[in-house]
Amino acid sequence: MTRRIGCYHAHYSNIDYIQQALEPYDTELIHFVDPGLDRLKGDADFSTERGQRKIADMLGWIASSHVDAILVTCTYFTANLTEELERTLPVPVIKIDDPMLAQICTSDEPQLLVFTNPATVEGTMSRVQRYAQRVGKAPQVHIHLLDNAFQLIMMGKRRAYTELVSTGLERLVVQYPQHQLWAIQLSMLPAAVQVSLAGNIRIGNPLDALTGEMVKLLKLERLPHCK
Repeated sequence: MTRRIGCYHAHYSNIDYIQQALEPYDTELIHFVDPGLDRLKGDADFSTERGQRKIADMLGWIASSHVDAILVTCTYFTANLTEELERTLPVPVIKIDDPMLAQICTSDEPQLLVFTNPATVEGTMSRVQRYAQRVGKAPQVHIHLLDNAFQLIMMGKRRAYTELVSTGLERLVVQYPQHQLWAIQLSMLPAAVQVSLAGNIRIGNPLDALTGEMVKLLKLERLPHCK
């Protein structure tokens, strides 16, 4: 049975990653892209409450669009999506970084979480702390922000963004040899894969565990030609 999934993105570049990940499964993906919050969040009169209201409005609209589930691919959106809001929606909400955060919180080795979007750091770390408390863990988590990168992806300069992120990840691999590195945002996926393959190492990313989680939660069926 085809599962219809509404995908909520902050940037159109995330669409391809999700399409490729779920292509082997019987799904119909409906994409909703809203870059406005990322463009407005630095304004002096912008507030967390205003952002949460906009996210709530969009999720309500997506939920009404005859979908079986909603996938939120932006870490800023997931960090500002309240549990109260989730409970009011008629379909399940899947946050792209939930499976990744679970792996981070249950690991015993030092973790380095690498960001490009400064607006996602505080919210993501709050979620890490809440998850760790829930499972009774105390992960060794450090963060690093790659400066001046996120503006490139929001301007549509994907190649320049990937090159800058790749260079930053290569540098961090050398600086933190004992840490497990994570490219926290979906937009960082090409750079993480590139550096991982070149250095024969593993840089974690939010897409690795997501597909398996969605297959299990939504009971996705593989298409016959993909079995």
